[in-house]
Amino acid sequence: MKKTIAALLALTLILSLAACSSGGTANNSTNGGNAVSENGETIKNPNETETPVLEKNDFELGYLNSTAHLLGFVAKEEGYFEEEGLDVTLTPFSSATELASGLTSGKLDVAFIGSVPSLSFQSQGQDLTIFGGAMTNGHGYVIKAEYTEGLSDWDVSILKGRNVASVKNSVQDAELQILLRNAGIETGEGDDRVNIIYFDSQKDAYNALQNNTIDAASVYSPYASLAEGAGYKIVYRCSEEEALANQPCCRQVAPTSALAEYPDAYNAFERALIKAYKFSQDNEEGTIKDIKKYIDIDEDYIRTEVYGGYGASNPDPDKKGTALLKDSIVELGYIEDYDFDAHYNTDIYSKALTSILEEAPDDPVYQSLKEHFDRYE
Repeated sequence: MKKTIAALLALTLILSLAACSSGGTANNSTNGGNAVSENGETIKNPNETETPVLEKNDFELGYLNSTAHLLGFVAKEEGYFEEEGLDVTLTPFSSATELASGLTSGKLDVAFIGSVPSLSFQSQGQDLTIFGGAMTNGHGYVIKAEYTEGLSDWDVSILKGRNVASVKNSVQDAELQILLRNAGIETGEGDDRVNIIYFDSQKDAYNALQNNTIDAASVYSPYASLAEGAGYKIVYRCSEEEALANQPCCRQVAPTSALAEYPDAYNAFERALIKAYKFSQDNEEGTIKDIKKYIDIDEDYIRTEVYGGYGASNPDPDKKGTALLKDSIVELGYIEDYDFDAHYNTDIYSKALTSILEEAPDDPVYQSLKEHFDRYE
């Protein structure tokens, strides 16, 4: 009898162990740290973060030497890319042309490119799509201080008779052309004209101010603040010109085919940038610290460019604003008209923002993004 009881107890113990090891119906069994219900379904641990499953995890992001591209910097440094399941590498470039080449060659998955060059590349037949924003406004022109002596105020007419360094196919140049046209000022050599001399990059245009033959130069963030710090004078900032209000500057650009092939990955990328935008609105010091890791200039310059009211790093695609800019540069003869809608995708941003609002429906920053999108989509 004792042998029989012992055998039964042993058999019971073996069956119990087998049930636990196979994820059976035991109430206290687990599955990767998650509880298992009586019907065998996994009950997720609410404290466990689930990494999204994406079609593509490695992302190459190209940017310029500009504080305008802070959304990428913050998303990387604050872990938002990783949180969304992406391993993003940020690589600096010196011009929009180089960024576009990186996209078309497959070296880049995303690039922050100025709106005017983005539109120009599209009009030339490059299969690139704008799917988000990076910055609105944030650029203008500066001039040597000697030309403002004795003046208390001035406008774009101060550039008449001057040699102005600019970058062809740039937002800054297009804006200058718009302001000159509105003021009835022609370009070219002569005392009543503005002589524009083109350089390959913003850095080259800015450095040309050290040349005796250059009187003024285009700037984008943070070159305006750097110029003021070096003793130059601001001719104008686009944010202060009525004709250039809400001017979309840098856009998020990707190969059209990649957006179709990896929709979940690009949605995750956009979610990370939206979170980075919220961080930039809630944490000024942390944002400045993140930017300085990529744009190593004095923190006061970063603060002025980002929080001085001259520009806004917003992930919204701002299709309406970009469409108006496209019409303007077509009128200026910058580009030939083309099928703009075929190269503009607002669905990715809309989906990303909607999903984040579902997670934090009462967040005022995300609500403001929704209001902005509804107005400018």
